Amino acid sequence: MHFYTTTGMPIFETIDPAKLFVDPAYQRDIGERGLRQIRRVVEGFDWAKFKPPICAYADHDGATVLKVLDGQHTAIAAASNPYITEIPVMIVEADDTASQAKAFIGQNTQNLAVTNLQLHQAAIAAADEDALTLELTCAAANVKLLRTPNSYTGDGSRQTIAVKQIESLIARRGRIVARRILEVIADAERGPITATQIKAAEMLLTDREYADQIDPADLTSAIVDLLYTAEEEAKFYVISHKVTLWKALGVVWFRKCKKRRGAALRVA
Repeated sequence: MHFYTTTGMPIFETIDPAKLFVDPAYQRDIGERGLRQIRRVVEGFDWAKFKPPICAYADHDGATVLKVLDGQHTAIAAASNPYITEIPVMIVEADDTASQAKAFIGQNTQNLAVTNLQLHQAAIAAADEDALTLELTCAAANVKLLRTPNSYTGDGSRQTIAVKQIESLIARRGRIVARRILEVIADAERGPITATQIKAAEMLLTDREYADQIDPADLTSAIVDLLYTAEEEAKFYVISHKVTLWKALGVVWFRKCKKRRGAALRVA
């Protein structure tokens, strides 16, 4: 059996780690946790534990640089160590930012240390159609998808990190319905939009058991009226009825809604 690839075999070179380039277009912010990791690597550097960063040559501001596709913490730790002047790196073919971002996704899809938000930003840089659709859907609903966790501003209203839940919502319901569901939650302006809230709103606005009885605007009003007590009530409902939290939250919201006939959100 023969396997064909579109790129050549990687090469290995020794490079001054201070000369490596980390592209913010798809690489993650270091953060305090990352800084602690880098300090541990610097203080306890051991070649037996060293994993060569994966890099690619690229143009940046008219100059040729060696971009780090995977292993930025290792590269930064090596550059921060005064006793390390060269490190081995693996160099692959990835000519442009989109190709490099795709390589980053490929290297990190199974890496639990890389968050869904980071992979989404890499997919945006790679011009992935689904990622761009997700961004457009959030923008149409006046919802801001944050780049990193814990980066909410103000009370977090109209902001979210629930990238995987929104991605799944679009896949199930389409972009238009997904936008309407996000709008219902966002218009309540009662803090960050969570995956639990999205699934609860989807159930109420698309399941005929509920959707025929409520209007989307009334659901927004119910969320506003309940404020933060809804989640607390939902937790008790989970215990008493043995259901998931998102279903329980949906039931709590539904009980507060005005009931109407024929008010279902039509799924396109």
